Amino acid sequence: MKNSSVFTKLALGVLVAGSVAACNQNKPTTSAATPASTSATSGDKPTTVYVNSDTLYSKYNYAKDVNNALQAKLKAAQSDMQSKLDAFQREGVDYQKNAATMPADQRQVTEQRLQREQQQLQGYQQNESAQLQDDKAAQYQKVYDKVDDFVKQYSKQNGYKLVLTYSKQVQTVIYGDPSLDITADVVKGLNDAYAKDGAK
Repeated sequence: MKNSSVFTKLALGVLVAGSVAACNQNKPTTSAATPASTSATSGDKPTTVYVNSDTLYSKYNYAKDVNNALQAKLKAAQSDMQSKLDAFQREGVDYQKNAATMPADQRQVTEQRLQREQQQLQGYQQNESAQLQDDKAAQYQKVYDKVDDFVKQYSKQNGYKLVLTYSKQVQTVIYGDPSLDITADVVKGLNDAYAKDGAK
């Protein structure tokens, strides 16, 4: 399962705005001095920073726990479905072995029952798959919301005006100075908050 599919909207929304803002930022030069109001000095704290979402979601303990729980649910559902399919296949094999010796009316009743069971299995499989997808989307949305809320609060506390994000799948930011990378701080803050909540 891909973790990034649910979180892509974070990248898309912020990155478009971030790209425009990043293009408009003044670059420090060694040429003629510009007025202090329009250029940043080397001692100023940056107001635009970025987070590597690949690293964030691979190191955020809550995201890892959610992913592990979803994987366990998927594995249990697959095992349950496989046992139902195996039982159905055994019934089919038994029917084929005995069909020649069955009376015509019994064959017809058995075939109809097997058809109903097959349709029920297909419906069950579709329902289980849809339920797993809904659960996955809901759980990933909770992770996204926690990250979103934390980054907003963290940004206000640190005076950041814009927080960009990037991943290998969404490469809007081609380069970012490592000094602007706040991923480690965000991961630490998220994990501290998650531990404080009792890993609920």
